[in-house]
Amino acid sequence: MTCRKFFVRGRVQGVWYRASTRQQAERLGLAGHALNLPDGRVEVLACGDAASVNALETWLWQGPELASVEDVRSEPFSGVPPSGFRTG
Repeated sequence: MTCRKFFVRGRVQGVWYRASTRQQAERLGLAGHALNLPDGRVEVLACGDAASVNALETWLWQGPELASVEDVRSEPFSGVPPSGFRTG
């Protein structure tokens, strides 16, 4: 299992970014979360097979129609993998 945390910057709050990320993650069979951060970014944790995590990363650069993604940073995650996918 691969787990990575992504930090997405741009117009990503208030444009259905988290809900759309959840839909994509569930479609790919991933667990994790998509959370708004106080600085305007969205944090995404994705855990699952490496190909699915990579596919979600590619999608994060696009996001939903109203989003405008400027940057996606990633880092490894070594904590306990969650079950399911939540937004907050």
